Amino acid sequence: MTELIEPAKDCPLCPRLVEFRHANQAKFPEFYNGPVRPFGPLSARLLIVGLAPGLKGANATGRPFTGDYAGDLLYATLQKFDFAIGTYDKRPDDGLELVDCRITNAVKCVPPENKPTGPEANTCRPFLINEIAAMKNLKGILCLGQIAHQAMLKTFGLKLSAYKFAHRAQHPLENGLTLFDSYHCSRYNTQTYRLTTEMFENVFADICTYLER
Repeated sequence: MTELIEPAKDCPLCPRLVEFRHANQAKFPEFYNGPVRPFGPLSARLLIVGLAPGLKGANATGRPFTGDYAGDLLYATLQKFDFAIGTYDKRPDDGLELVDCRITNAVKCVPPENKPTGPEANTCRPFLINEIAAMKNLKGILCLGQIAHQAMLKTFGLKLSAYKFAHRAQHPLENGLTLFDSYHCSRYNTQTYRLTTEMFENVFADICTYLER
């Protein structure tokens, strides 16, 4: 069985992110301010991948997509499709539980301006590779946004040009997994109607059909 390896709370691997973390620790001492651990069981068949924690969302609470607008839509959708039970209250101790689903980020630490660099993504990638290897029942991966989609392709050593990102796209891979794409559930995308609730729910309907849930 693959042992899960996660970065330390004071992970020193990316100097720019370390400097940003220290600045946030001084500015927001009540925040979590560290590499955000994944949420949900390793036994899950679905892995949801975002790019990186939000400054005042996951970086503040210590749980992926918790405390920001993107999490409001994501967790409401997970509850509607029975991937989550309990009450989502924007707190890591709200008692919410994920069912057959796990949420992670390609980069574990919050980056300045929500934009990790290529080298930072490369440095963090072994943690994602290890996590996927530890998920023995994994069948589908949902990529939230084009950059997360590209990060997953790089994780599997695949050519970006061979798997074009598009909302509601499905990409069967040779390793037996299927990648699902969605526009990111950010406030910007929803307020500009690039992503509607119906569009987001359609992706999860596709996933449920694929998993025969």
